[in-house]
Amino acid sequence: MFLRFGYAVGHMGLLGAFLIIVLGHMVTIPTALAIAEIATNRQVEGGGEYYIISRSFGTTIGGTIGLSLYLSQAISMAFYMIAFAEAFRPVAPVIESYTGIPFDPRIVSLPGSVILVLAVIFRGAGIGVKTLWFVAAILAVSLISFFAGSPIQGMEPSETYVLKGLQVHDPFILVFAICFPAFTGMTAGVGLSGDLANPRKSIPLGVLSATLTGLVVYIFIVIKLSHSASPSVLAEDQLIMARIALWGPIIPIGLGCATLSSAIGSILVAPRTMQALGKDRIFPLQRVNKFLSQGKGEANEPRNATIVTAVIALAVVAVGNVDFVARIISMFFMLTYGSLCTISFLEHFAARINYRPSFRSRWYISLFGAVMCLFMMFQMDPLYAIAALVAVVILYRGIQKSREGYSYNLGEIFYGAMTQATRFSQVQLQKSRSGKRLSNWRPSIVMVNNRTFDRSAPLLFFSWLCYRYGFGMYVHYIQGEFDIKTLTESRKSLSELIKYVQDRQSHIFMDTVISPSLRSAILQSVQVPGILGVENNTNLFEFSVHDKKEVINDIHESCILTEVTGMNNLVLRHGDHFFGKRGSIHIWLTWHDHLNINFMVLIAYILLAHPEWHHAEISMFAAFPAEQADEQTRKLNEIISAGRIPISQKNVQITPTDERGNYDHLVEMRSSKADLVIFGFTDERLKEKGLELFLHHRELNDVLFVSAQQRILIE
Repeated sequence: MFLRFGYAVGHMGLLGAFLIIVLGHMVTIPTALAIAEIATNRQVEGGGEYYIISRSFGTTIGGTIGLSLYLSQAISMAFYMIAFAEAFRPVAPVIESYTGIPFDPRIVSLPGSVILVLAVIFRGAGIGVKTLWFVAAILAVSLISFFAGSPIQGMEPSETYVLKGLQVHDPFILVFAICFPAFTGMTAGVGLSGDLANPRKSIPLGVLSATLTGLVVYIFIVIKLSHSASPSVLAEDQLIMARIALWGPIIPIGLGCATLSSAIGSILVAPRTMQALGKDRIFPLQRVNKFLSQGKGEANEPRNATIVTAVIALAVVAVGNVDFVARIISMFFMLTYGSLCTISFLEHFAARINYRPSFRSRWYISLFGAVMCLFMMFQMDPLYAIAALVAVVILYRGIQKSREGYSYNLGEIFYGAMTQATRFSQVQLQKSRSGKRLSNWRPSIVMVNNRTFDRSAPLLFFSWLCYRYGFGMYVHYIQGEFDIKTLTESRKSLSELIKYVQDRQSHIFMDTVISPSLRSAILQSVQVPGILGVENNTNLFEFSVHDKKEVINDIHESCILTEVTGMNNLVLRHGDHFFGKRGSIHIWLTWHDHLNINFMVLIAYILLAHPEWHHAEISMFAAFPAEQADEQTRKLNEIISAGRIPISQKNVQITPTDERGNYDHLVEMRSSKADLVIFGFTDERLKEKGLELFLHHRELNDVLFVSAQQRILIE
């Protein structure tokens, strides 16, 4: 404020300075509201912003951002002490005359930093807080003197530079990055959360009042500066406010107090963040965690963490470049503020019952703040932004590795957000199902099976169908009455099934059902909604070539049983081939398949979406009466061409045949080595042929029988 607002008005003009203040508060106001909201939801202990983040995102994510926050706080102390030394510029000639050495701000900043650290170490946070009352009074006097002052000599009242600053000026975003630390002080009280008597009341009140007070004061300062000096003078003289003030010396004094108060805030807050990190065992060595988490006295003063912070701050003070340090601080604060806004947004979206803050922001304000933080990071300096994000990733991986065996997920907040998203999507999908187009049809498959752990082919095939285009609910059937024994078995089986699909990265929803018979289990499953909140449209049944006829009879009865639902049926017959090399899919059509053809083609296409079938080739064979051959050939080619189905014209073969024997011979001759063969069937044919329909063509490998009950279009 004292050193760089004149520079900002000089380079950007009054409107440009206004824009800098507005942009800064477009980041800090959403953050202040987010902090106020989160702080009133739970008891905030020591560690301030780190505690809030870690208890929402989990200790691994919280530790990653907490370390970034700690570095920004530690470097902030150095930044403010470098600026504190600038307050001694007016007395530089006196110092040079006595010492004979050119004035270097580090002559002041380094000893001043040491004295400040020693005072905090030996006197604790109490001395720092008491000093802040005196500092605030000096600041108030200095600002009153500044506003009561007159324009500098030679500045006529008509010479106001409102619209623009210097003709040759620094880039806007560079000026913003240098000035941004002026907007970050509003969270200092949050870092002292462990020392506050009532954090839930004090944090919202302090953060919001500090943010709004700063906004008002900054606006009036830049207005006063723009009417009191020319752009060139504002840009060149860091202490231009002293030349404008009613009593000039009060400005360097105010600058010293302002920077000293901010430095005090940083040296009080940063060690407490590090102490909280140590308590959560974020650092890789347990000795380090124990050393940093130790406190002194009843107030648990973080003496060890203060010493480490002092070493880091003194190293940065030695650099001595206020603008360079300001840009680093801006990046780390942006990361922290963006994280806080993201937490607030996700908490709104997750709608967790245990999230009941007494103060509430708005989800769109928090989302806007998070987006603004990320946007401004890359606008300020893409290289710095990328470096900061890379540093965060490295920190995350390091903390994740050091905390192996502990929970390192993103916390329950993401679970709640996913639940809300799923609920919303299910309701919307259910509302829109009545008007859906037939060409937008996609399979929503349910499979009820009690042989889950005896064979892997059915579940594997099911996962292929649900990989990209389809949705699937696999129901493991447990025969018996509903009691504690079957319920325990059900829960154990479900855990094993969930682990199975996780290990194989399958896109299947797993469930279990306890029922006295397979018939009742199927009737239960076809009545409940699918995972999309709408009804399932396809059943999948399976049997092995080695199964007894009783199993196949169950499949036969199940297909007839589900006829009333209007659901499509898929019956997989599998054997020892295990789908071979997944390189060839043969589709066989007959004169009975005029309703099945689109469904059969789409099933083959859906399989190709899975990586294991990605290089497979689809071949289509059709056996029609001789008088229909030409017409059916034309229709098939139209379906393939209009529907953009990846079936080569050379792989479409129409064979005129009127005899069953000829048809069986053709199937055996052309498809005996295919990895999967698809046939169609109808309810009428199933009732007519019985079990034999599924046992026909025994010479083939794996076979899928398809019956479409719904009208499916291919456009």
